[in-house]
Amino acid sequence: MPRSQAAVFKPLARSFFARDPRDVARQLLGKILIRDSKAGQLAGRIVELEVYLGTDDAAAHSAAGRTLRNAVLFGPPGHAYVYFIYGNYYCLNVSCEPEGTAGSVLFRALQPLWGIEEMARARKISISGPQDWPKLTSGPGRLCQAFGITRSRDNGCDLTSRSSGLWLASDRHRAGSISLGPRIGITKAAEMPLRYFLRGNRFVSGPKTKSA
Repeated sequence: MPRSQAAVFKPLARSFFARDPRDVARQLLGKILIRDSKAGQLAGRIVELEVYLGTDDAAAHSAAGRTLRNAVLFGPPGHAYVYFIYGNYYCLNVSCEPEGTAGSVLFRALQPLWGIEEMARARKISISGPQDWPKLTSGPGRLCQAFGITRSRDNGCDLTSRSSGLWLASDRHRAGSISLGPRIGITKAAEMPLRYFLRGNRFVSGPKTKSA
């Protein structure tokens, strides 16, 4: 897909995110995350997500109520919530539900579309061809590093606006078969089938088939 096509991509509307994050996740698969920067434009197709349901979800950052750290989750939908985890990498989420109600979707994996060399430089790795591309954006920490996503730079940015430099768009791509499974790397509410991914896609970071 030529980079020039991004100019005609339509950013996702705020209303897209103003609903149950489970519905958002199903329709967000196959959409595109775009980073505009001085170094060039990066883009990746969304292939794996996790849903967090708000104050009723023990695994969600909003479970204990609104704080300075998680305020974005309770604010207007369609904004980036970025947090630092395990002392070494960032995770990107998008806020869902109408303002005042917490809910979010975590980005777990992307399929790189363009800006491959820039992503490799940001990840500080060498790649020899498409067979190595999963090393760039397969996993929440990897994709944030590849796209230069940090809390100080991106937390609270409007993912429905091109002007934010980090935004979500649609090219009317048909996502294909969607599978569900339990979320990864959590201990609370771990059995809930809230990981959404494109079945069989090689860029998915967790199991690529539906869990029993």
